[in-house]
Amino acid sequence: MKPLSGLRIIEFDGLGPVTFAGMVLADLGAEVLRLTRGATAGAPVFTDVGGEILHRGRAAVAVDLKDSADLARVHDLIASADALIEGFRPGVMERLGLGPDVCAARNPRLVFGRITGWGQTGPMARQVGHDLNYIALSGALSMMGEPDRPPRPPLNVVGDYGGGAMLLVTGVLAALLEAKTTGQGRVVDAAMTDGSALLTSLFHALGARGLWNEARGTNLLDGGAPFYRCYACRDGRFVAVGALEPQFYAALLAGLKIPADEAPQYDPAGWPGLQARFAELFATRDRDDWAALFADTDACVTPVLTMAEAPVHPHNAARGAFAVEGVVQPAPAPRFGDQADRPEPQPEPLSLDEALARWG
Repeated sequence: MKPLSGLRIIEFDGLGPVTFAGMVLADLGAEVLRLTRGATAGAPVFTDVGGEILHRGRAAVAVDLKDSADLARVHDLIASADALIEGFRPGVMERLGLGPDVCAARNPRLVFGRITGWGQTGPMARQVGHDLNYIALSGALSMMGEPDRPPRPPLNVVGDYGGGAMLLVTGVLAALLEAKTTGQGRVVDAAMTDGSALLTSLFHALGARGLWNEARGTNLLDGGAPFYRCYACRDGRFVAVGALEPQFYAALLAGLKIPADEAPQYDPAGWPGLQARFAELFATRDRDDWAALFADTDACVTPVLTMAEAPVHPHNAARGAFAVEGVVQPAPAPRFGDQADRPEPQPEPLSLDEALARWG
């Protein structure tokens, strides 16, 4: 049995973070019904990119929220739910007749999870945007990329998923714990701007102590340090070097055959020259040669694997970190015991009547 077995969650289908949050909650064992837009019950008419993975573990239920009969049955589902998650722009659920006050009147213990880019309040709340905009406003984006180029988008993992979906899941789980004790639900306002700002807490702390500056590529963790960055190898592939602590740095120097007195670690003035020296050395051998050389050391040197290579790496394969359920995909995480959990495939769609019958 999974940790969230027995919990019932309604997911209003969307793109990005709410979809990822629904997947995580289903992976953890909750029964999630994904309400999709459709004119014919039981026949969803749209899906987002990546749905074969991101929709795993939960059944689609097509609804027409402009139809009074469908809306009434959605209210019946809400009456039996423990939580609801939605990612519409502020005010949309209220206009549909499904705002938090209306839902709480039907089910006082309901946890109402909302995720947006800017949040439910504030002068930008109703503006459009995407992950890149949200992490730009939070300050996170300014720290990413090469020093002589514009900031580089870090895929959409910082805003949509790290600062967005995962904090929505955290907030929903916290509110569910409270509701179990008090019988009262809460509204969870997860904003990607808020969440991505939270993820930068360490760097605000370092900055306050004079240990971080705003010039990209000059700091300890942004590629400025020659012992914490990636290097190109002879075959055009890359290794990641993360030798932060002195003992790990010593192992790195030993593997590169550089005398310790020629490469002081914490001398920022010498970092550019040391980086060039490291780059020259790493370019003399192929990636997998370096990976083999450093494999049994504490130098913190690992190959940079592609998406195709990662699932077959011996460590990932041994842990079952990836699974094949129609397509190769990351397995549910975290695990609760010694064995990796297998992702549940996407079930067959349900009609609204079938969903209501299932939930009583």
